[in-house]
Amino acid sequence: MSGLKTPVALTILGLCALILVPTLFQVPYFLHLGILALIWVIVAQGQNLVQGFMGYVSIAAAGFMGVGAYASTLLSIKLGWTVWSGMACAPLVAGLLAIVVGYPSLRVKGHYFAIVTMAYNLVIFIVLVNFTSLTGGESGITGVLKPESISMLGQTFKFETREAYYYLALGAAVVATSVCGLVLHSRVGRVLLAIRQNEILVDALGVHVWRYKMFAFVLSAALCGLAGALYAHFIGFLNPEPFGVDQSLNAILAVILGGSGTLTGPVVGAFLVVVLPEFLRVADTYRLIVYGLLLVLTTIFMPRGIVPLIAKGGQRLRQFFNRTQTS
Repeated sequence: MSGLKTPVALTILGLCALILVPTLFQVPYFLHLGILALIWVIVAQGQNLVQGFMGYVSIAAAGFMGVGAYASTLLSIKLGWTVWSGMACAPLVAGLLAIVVGYPSLRVKGHYFAIVTMAYNLVIFIVLVNFTSLTGGESGITGVLKPESISMLGQTFKFETREAYYYLALGAAVVATSVCGLVLHSRVGRVLLAIRQNEILVDALGVHVWRYKMFAFVLSAALCGLAGALYAHFIGFLNPEPFGVDQSLNAILAVILGGSGTLTGPVVGAFLVVVLPEFLRVADTYRLIVYGLLLVLTTIFMPRGIVPLIAKGGQRLRQFFNRTQTS
């Protein structure tokens, strides 16, 4: 057996598979789903920072995603910035808003924190709907620009094509996952995990708990803002509908399904949340029932998520092979 740990092996195999997707699945519909799933990987990784690492359930991921989407779109359309500049500013705007709303929110814990963040998501959604002079309201904004073409390694990438945009979304998802990995394996990550276990004890040890919580919350919002910008410039049309509380619940669900507190879990969960409802459209009448039933069964029989279950199975396989080799 390989010396690689199961999560690392799964990550490498998964990345190779994702790189080959445009070659293996050239149907535009599958590429469209793939891009949306990769954008949701970024959202799920951001959600996992707060929910999986820190143990706080935030219901504001879609709200910060909307802030990033509208910030990038308006900067490129209203002010004439390049799309790349707008996309770079999107996580900064979402992060600054997270500082403002996080200052009072992170003073509360448990379900109070969840309720407060849900209220912020509702406020953001209401502003996007009613500030029609800027956001277009429910009618939305049409003609959202695509990123400008870039030349690299002798090749010109035109992001009007789904294939090029797929690799852009894949690169952003890899960066987001890598950043979360660096956080997890740093002192910050260890403190966040300790906060999840016993926040009172960590505070008693002299650690400035609130600063670490603010860091995780702001970084989570910044990742969601980046995902929102990618979404807006991919779809080409922007309205408030994708940024409601129900989409924030999907982000929570992606983390739970894949494996809370793991790096590969949000990746698996994001693909499930995006792809599974689409494939259930063949049974449109019973789609929501089947989808809900699958989620309930997954929660009951795989409470820690799919990735920890696979990792546990891989560990047992290694133990089995080791026993057979020594006997």
